[in-house]
Amino acid sequence: MNKENTEHQHHANCCGNNIPATGMPIEEKKYQDPVCGMQVSKSTEKTARFQGIAYYFCSASCVQKFNAAPENYVKAKRVIGLGKMPATTTSSIAADHMQQDPRGAHKDPVCGMSVNKHSQHQTTHDGTRYYFCCASCLNKFENNPGSWLDPSQRPAPKAVTKDTIFMCPMDPEIEQVGPGICPICGMALEPKEATAEEDNSELDDMRRRFKLSLLFSIPLLMISMGDMLPGISIHNFLGMPLFNWLQCALATPVVLWLGLPFFERALASFKSGHLNMFSLIGVGTGSAYVFSVFALLLPDGLPPAFKMHGMAPLYFEASAVIISLVLLGQVLELRARSQTNLALKALLGLTPTTAILINKDGTEKEIAVADIVLGDILRIKPGAHIPVDGHVHEGHSYVDEAMLTGEPVAVEKKKYDALHAGSINQQGSLSMLAEKIGKDTLLAHIIAMVNQASRSRAPIQKLADRVAAWFVPAVIAVALIAFGIWAWIGPTPALANGLMAAVSVLIIACPCALGLATPMSITAGMGRGATEGVLIKDAEALELLEKIDTLVLDKTGTLTEGKPSVQECVVTTGEDELKLMSVALTIEQRSEHPLAAAIVNYIRDRYDLEQQASPAISDFKATIGKGVQATVAGETILIGNPALIAETGIDFSNLQDQITSLQASGQTVILMANNLRVLALFGVSDKIKASSFSAIKQLQEQGIRLILLTGDNLATAQAIAQQLQISEVHADVLPADKFQFVQKLQQQGRLVAMAGDGINDAPALAQANVGIAMGTGTDIAMHSAHVVLVKGDLRGIAKARALSVATMKNIRQNLFFAFAYNFIGVPVAAGILYPWFGILLSPMIASAAMSLSSVSVISNALRLRAAKL
Repeated sequence: MNKENTEHQHHANCCGNNIPATGMPIEEKKYQDPVCGMQVSKSTEKTARFQGIAYYFCSASCVQKFNAAPENYVKAKRVIGLGKMPATTTSSIAADHMQQDPRGAHKDPVCGMSVNKHSQHQTTHDGTRYYFCCASCLNKFENNPGSWLDPSQRPAPKAVTKDTIFMCPMDPEIEQVGPGICPICGMALEPKEATAEEDNSELDDMRRRFKLSLLFSIPLLMISMGDMLPGISIHNFLGMPLFNWLQCALATPVVLWLGLPFFERALASFKSGHLNMFSLIGVGTGSAYVFSVFALLLPDGLPPAFKMHGMAPLYFEASAVIISLVLLGQVLELRARSQTNLALKALLGLTPTTAILINKDGTEKEIAVADIVLGDILRIKPGAHIPVDGHVHEGHSYVDEAMLTGEPVAVEKKKYDALHAGSINQQGSLSMLAEKIGKDTLLAHIIAMVNQASRSRAPIQKLADRVAAWFVPAVIAVALIAFGIWAWIGPTPALANGLMAAVSVLIIACPCALGLATPMSITAGMGRGATEGVLIKDAEALELLEKIDTLVLDKTGTLTEGKPSVQECVVTTGEDELKLMSVALTIEQRSEHPLAAAIVNYIRDRYDLEQQASPAISDFKATIGKGVQATVAGETILIGNPALIAETGIDFSNLQDQITSLQASGQTVILMANNLRVLALFGVSDKIKASSFSAIKQLQEQGIRLILLTGDNLATAQAIAQQLQISEVHADVLPADKFQFVQKLQQQGRLVAMAGDGINDAPALAQANVGIAMGTGTDIAMHSAHVVLVKGDLRGIAKARALSVATMKNIRQNLFFAFAYNFIGVPVAAGILYPWFGILLSPMIASAAMSLSSVSVISNALRLRAAKL
């Protein structure tokens, strides 16, 4: 057995199928280790990236071999830079191969990654050798070693770090380390993770190129069009040879220098076979410029059909002005694209850069948020943003949580109440205990989910993708046909007019607007939802929400507050009540169920157990949807619903009338029993959320079929349903039954949304067409769902549907604009109106129309930021 195989560590989810907690197997995708060829599972620890593609390995040694020379194992791809970049920037990106090694003995002092002694990025400072994962970390360290060795001097971390993954907004599968150009569509890549610091490098580059192009294009346009003014003849004044050479001199810098990025992208598109907007721009402007240069240098080499009165026309001004207009379009597009992320940027700006640390001796010190550690006590002054997640340690105040919920009313906070990063303390002074920091905060999760969702693709985008696949070749074919028809039957000069018609077709048919139609609307819509506390995790869910016709609702924590309390407790005669409550407390403390928490809180409030020794328990087991059991002093104790107790054969018929009465009043009955008899009965009720009443009414008015699906008993479920006027109720349902129930509805042709908050809801949430999790529920539920309502307010479902309707309407408008524009523009550019109206579209006008079409699509998408939900 080779070394790689001996190092390969098999885990439960490594070489076989994952078996989730629900017991339902899910087929896991396999990947091939490019070094040894083994079939492996996706692993974050045994992963490496090369030119934007993730590769997975069986062992750390395979990762190390790959990182040392990735080109030996996979074929390298050419990456196109963003125009002219500083030499230091370009070289650092090109040579920035990651040298991470999870088992490495050294830690990169800049980013904290583990690296080994073989890393090619090393330096010596004050006699100590330091190792780095990449060249950019090494450069940062060498520029200011002290700031990285002394945490107190360390600068606040920037949002875009040295190993930032960039991806294409139109083709999310394209990823790479550092900025670049998408090899499929030619657009600039954007950071995959949201960042408060906006990278305007491409916008600045295009703006600079556009301004310089004006210095050449405006004089060129003036002298070439000057003859159209009465009494002016510039070519007679200068002489035709000088006039022509002056046009060439002014056009050449614009086409060959300022327009170079467009030709680079066009060339790359033909090499890769992914034709795009730059393919058309490159062919169109390149043809006009090359023809003009040939006509200037070798006029006698042109066929007579290219000439008029013995002279060949020159199109220097057309090629230069088109490049200038395309540059203007890029500037407008990049500026507009950046505005679609304003909601994310606003969220990113909510976290302060510093916080006030309360030391153990009571003194206070201002520190960077990056230096906060778990367990720190922080001072939150009135008007200050809360820096991390935690709870109130001391004090009382009102906190503005509109950034999470969209609700303007401040929420009262007292000791032990939860606090979230980004919310604003309004009145009193608080101290808080830091419990979640950095990427673990709720705000960070919101930002990550919204950002990831904005990169996902809606099914409607498949239409645009299919069209784009044949659109560019079809346009090139139309351009060739237009050239042929003009050359065959067109007026003099036939070939020259044919060339201009072909160039106009290529320019006006640029598919940029078509490609931007969906992703721009999705991004703007996701950001709008985030400001309302509605997090949509993928674009498909956003599209499906407007089509949902059935909504399945869990009860506890979804319709109700999820904070049940014990209303009645009956201990069987003859039992030691204090001892019994001590046993119940010890067992229920191990359960995560809200009903267990209610019993725990009840016992703690009502009984003084400080003098009561906690019993030793073993063999604790939780049965999802039923209850828990454990062994205490050799005796099996069960605490759960009547169904769990009935399974053991224990008779509780003497309590049936009392159980029925409690259930009819909306209470959930929990029984505590041993192997022989019932020891105690708890009646637990959960208050219906105030927002549930209006939410149910709104959803019913929208014509949605509402179904209450709960693991609670039928009597309690019907009592809740009656208050909310929900007619369809299914109770005593286990998690697997919920999953199968959703499947059955889907088999009936229903589009199903499932709203829940617990672990027992996770399978159904994942199976539903759209799973909706309460943000106040469990992490498993939120991970399984497609939509998260941050504060667990069901009115968010109505908002999400309204957002879906507005976004899909916006996408359809954009697609209509793009299709209609090309449907009308291409024939006009080809000269179809010439026989009747004598209209032949100038390539310069075609270029202006092409640029404005993209801006119009983006501007329409931006309207979603003000959509009323």
